[in-house]
Amino acid sequence: MQKELYEQDFQEWLKQTIENLKDQQFIQLDLEHLIEELNDLGKSNQRALESNLLILIAHLLKLRVQNNAPETMKVSWLNSVSEDRQRILYDLAEIPSLQSHLATAIAKVYGNARKLAIREGKRASFGVRVPADVEYPEICPFSIAQLLDENFEGQTE
Repeated sequence: MQKELYEQDFQEWLKQTIENLKDQQFIQLDLEHLIEELNDLGKSNQRALESNLLILIAHLLKLRVQNNAPETMKVSWLNSVSEDRQRILYDLAEIPSLQSHLATAIAKVYGNARKLAIREGKRASFGVRVPADVEYPEICPFSIAQLLDENFEGQTE
């Protein structure tokens, strides 16, 4: 019955699964789907971290490479950096085990973050120099500490 309910009405399946767990009615559980959902929950936390890292890194790259951009553009990128960094810090505080996924996540998203920064950099206007692709490092130039540092704004040290 639980397996059919999962396919027909996920919210009702979830409600009944919670009730079965509270009542310790383990025999009533649809273990196959419960395990699948728990696994997906963990993956969604990792995907959220990766998504926020991608945008954070892309904007830090733009701040580093397009350092001659007008202040209005830089402020927009800095606002995005602050927003995504806060999401990352919040997720790491709420789900400390995500810390172990951080280095892997950075490596996983860096290529796409670089592509995004390059693509957005080519849309430069208002007399802003369009950087060459080679100006964007092939390997992430930012350490984990820099990415998480609320005062770090992408500049070289």
